[in-house]
Amino acid sequence: MSAPEHTGNAMVHDLLTDLVAERRQLISLVKDLPASSWASNTPSPGWTIRDQIAHLAFFDEIAAMAVASPAAFAVERARALAPGSNYDHGHLGRVPQSGAALLEHWAVVADRLRVSVLESPAGLRVPWYGPDMGLASMLSARVMEHWAHGFDVAGALGARWEPTDRLRHVAHLAVRAHAYGYVVRGRQPPQVPIRVELVSPSNEMWVFGPEGANERVVGNAEDFCLVLVRRRHVDDTALAVSGAAAREWLEIGQAYAGPPGAGPTRVGRGIAQ
Repeated sequence: MSAPEHTGNAMVHDLLTDLVAERRQLISLVKDLPASSWASNTPSPGWTIRDQIAHLAFFDEIAAMAVASPAAFAVERARALAPGSNYDHGHLGRVPQSGAALLEHWAVVADRLRVSVLESPAGLRVPWYGPDMGLASMLSARVMEHWAHGFDVAGALGARWEPTDRLRHVAHLAVRAHAYGYVVRGRQPPQVPIRVELVSPSNEMWVFGPEGANERVVGNAEDFCLVLVRRRHVDDTALAVSGAAAREWLEIGQAYAGPPGAGPTRVGRGIAQ
């Protein structure tokens, strides 16, 4: 299936390209797995490899729906938010069960998402389970999800989840979501500027926040992103953290939507969701 290139926003096109690359990296890990391996546990408690891929496939499909048919998405959102819906894990049963069939399904819905984005008008606001967001923000969140769940799958297989400069999207999203970890815990985020200086996988420097800020986070981009998707405790990284507000952020912050993430505990890597 093909569609005209979205010309209204170069950032959206770049994000789509990076999302495809992130998905391909993950598919390369699982496409030849024997059927029994799909039930292997990942470092995220209660999540198997199949669960991780099912989660990504389901929400690619829902993201495509939100872009192309907001009315249909409104029905889906009401279902998700209904009392006793068990949506958090119930959604995993709404995609094919076997690994091979799941990958085929994922390819279809991922392309549906791509096409819906390319055919959407510039400036579209995408409805979601929380506030509406722009296309770039929605795609950044999809890149973040693919990377974080890919890290979990790689951990289950004893493989190295090689970092790339696509992590810039994750780091940027994590910085923008600074307040979220406080809000979902019913706390007021401190109004203190924090400077973030990260070395990228290609050895570039990524900088966020004002130069004169006293509160600072300095170090490796992969470490920073793993902390803010709650896969690694800050004390298990080489990040240099200056200031109480910066430290607190890295202890409770989360770049993804949803309830407060559990853990991760010191030295125990990979507790998520």
